[in-house]
Amino acid sequence: MSREIVFDTETTGVDPATGDRVVEIGCVELVNTVPTGRHFHAYINPERPMSEGAFRVHGLSDAFLADKPVFAAVVDEFLAFIAEAPLVAHNISFDAMFINAEFRRLNIAPLAQERLVDTLVLARRKHPGAPNNLDALCARYSIDNSKRTKHGALLDAEILAEVYIELLGGRQAGLDLGIAPSAQVTAHAQRSAAPRRPVPLQPRVSDAERQAHAAFVSELGGASQWLKYLQAGGEGRQ
Repeated sequence: MSREIVFDTETTGVDPATGDRVVEIGCVELVNTVPTGRHFHAYINPERPMSEGAFRVHGLSDAFLADKPVFAAVVDEFLAFIAEAPLVAHNISFDAMFINAEFRRLNIAPLAQERLVDTLVLARRKHPGAPNNLDALCARYSIDNSKRTKHGALLDAEILAEVYIELLGGRQAGLDLGIAPSAQVTAHAQRSAAPRRPVPLQPRVSDAERQAHAAFVSELGGASQWLKYLQAGGEGRQ
């Protein structure tokens, strides 16, 4: 079983080194690249004012966040949810930078670089020179993002999970999800091949019926399609 966590964050600004903090985390679980329906989501009181630029992006105000838990109050649940799974995000260096800054405040080890998967890097490799922001990728893969009027961590993580699956090649057709494509073709061929009969079936048309049919055809005249068929050897295929 391959478990991955697709996640996104919203923040008070763009630089944790100047004191910007995480205000929202959204995570969705994939098992064998299929969403399981399990998710983690938290709004977080950043204990500092929201920048105007960040507010325009996600719409989370100081008043809305005032009664939300601080990061330290949700970190254990967050860590339990992600466990040791690979983490997938769009431009993951940004999200990991903020998560690691929060971890440092609590003396928690940072996220290991080797477990981070960046869908922006995957998209640039697959579609070089094309727009590869999340909205552009949704348009490319016909993924509905009509609810994305503003950035939201959980909604963006759910959308990104669909994009990530497409970047990996899309869902496998059929029910044999654990079988390699070449093995699926072989299995289909084996199921589709009609077995040969060890003994041919006996003719279902008697000699008397053949003679009666020949007499009927002879009465149709020389232009009869049946006569041409029989003259061409069709009688043997009846």
